[in-house]
Amino acid sequence: MNWWKSIPLHHKILGGLILGALFGALFNVSKYELSVQHKVNGEDQTTELVRWQQVEFLDQSGTVVASFGKEDQLKIIQFVRTHTKAKQGPINLRAMTGSQVLLEQVQSIEKVRTIAVIIKPIGTIFIRLLMFVAIPLVLSSLIVGAASLGDIRHVGRLGGKTMLFYLCTITSAITVGLTLVNLISPGTRLSPDAKEKLMMEFRPPDIGSSVQPPDLLEMLVRIVPTNPFMAISGGEMLQIVFFALMIGVSLTMIDTTKSKPVIDFFDGISETMIKMVGMIMNLAPYGVFALIAATVGEFGFDILETLVWYSATLILGLLIQTFLVLGPAVRIFSGIPYKKFFSGMKEPMLVAFTTSSSGATLPVNMKACENNLGVPKKITSFVLPLGATINMDGTSMYQAVATVFIAQVYGMDLNLTQQLTILLTAVLASIGTAPVPGVGIVMLIIVLRSVNVPEEGIALILGVDRLLDMCRTVPNILGDAAVATIIAKSEGVLEPRP
Repeated sequence: MNWWKSIPLHHKILGGLILGALFGALFNVSKYELSVQHKVNGEDQTTELVRWQQVEFLDQSGTVVASFGKEDQLKIIQFVRTHTKAKQGPINLRAMTGSQVLLEQVQSIEKVRTIAVIIKPIGTIFIRLLMFVAIPLVLSSLIVGAASLGDIRHVGRLGGKTMLFYLCTITSAITVGLTLVNLISPGTRLSPDAKEKLMMEFRPPDIGSSVQPPDLLEMLVRIVPTNPFMAISGGEMLQIVFFALMIGVSLTMIDTTKSKPVIDFFDGISETMIKMVGMIMNLAPYGVFALIAATVGEFGFDILETLVWYSATLILGLLIQTFLVLGPAVRIFSGIPYKKFFSGMKEPMLVAFTTSSSGATLPVNMKACENNLGVPKKITSFVLPLGATINMDGTSMYQAVATVFIAQVYGMDLNLTQQLTILLTAVLASIGTAPVPGVGIVMLIIVLRSVNVPEEGIALILGVDRLLDMCRTVPNILGDAAVATIIAKSEGVLEPRP
């Protein structure tokens, strides 16, 4: 097994990604199979339907309440979910599959899972392990980092510069997205038939009025936790950052004989967490394989054909932000060569792409910035946790592009004022976006409401959201790393690596 140990980790992760995609494509979930859970003589039973020509649902009187054809797998699943949620009473299913099949008291219907989907828990465990390390690492390293900065004015200056650069990267990402979506107009290229099909097959998350427009003053108030232990247990990253900074700064103001043992204790925890990250990353190729296999196996690439213009617009924007904005910014403001920056960020980029989580990638990002780019720990421990919470370049671009795309599909012409509203709301929504997979969809509703674009239009893009979520997480974490290098250079503490 010496040959396996000699392979660089990022090559192993890339191999896991490619093999996972091939495995998922080979064992993809069929759109012509259904797993039906129903009752027989009062007992639960599962029956698989294969290659049906027609599926009908009947009420207890035998009246047909809905009928579907052979291409309507998602519509069938959606109908049963809606019916069950509405508690409209038991229904029976009649299917023509060469012979007639009658299933009584249908409880639920799902796709038939393949081995590519079944192995997903392996990838989920990998994500959870990274998330498991993230909070204690952030808390301990930020306390040590703030304590080592000394003067409280230094902390304030560092925080001000960090926020300024983060606002710049978010604004540039949204501007790039808005420019492209207006030039390409992907919403005008979606046919009425495709629109109707997408609206029928997908449903936006049912959140009612629980999501409110972002309020900057309320965000500032919420940064201060009333119970820091609840903030830690709930993963409220901004509150954790505030708590850690307060401890770190306070440690600089007390007698050294009392502060040193506390600093050494948290420094020991920080080093332990970093060591743990190294151990967890040995599992990365297997976790990546399982995650990609499950994603490709479940969703496939068919949906991309329908939304090719929307997907291409967003991906092009993400590429521009990554390689034509962030890369040159690092070269100009930090002096790190363009190629060296991306070479040093290979592992975090691959982990971000496969996990779709800035939070899960945070420990890997901190390690790469310190070891590969020469950013000292006192900078990474301050800048990166903050960035994982508020600096979402890819997510904010996605919200802007998706909003204008949906508006174009509905024939709405958004003026300059409305698009500036999108920019401002997307910036604020980015600050409030949790660093976990899929939450961008919920935050998108805020942006849609800000310019009165119909929320049900989210159904148009849900089919490709998981795949695009993977893509937009990469510039999310690269933006954090870019700002960390720039801040380190401006503070005169960047340590060049060979």
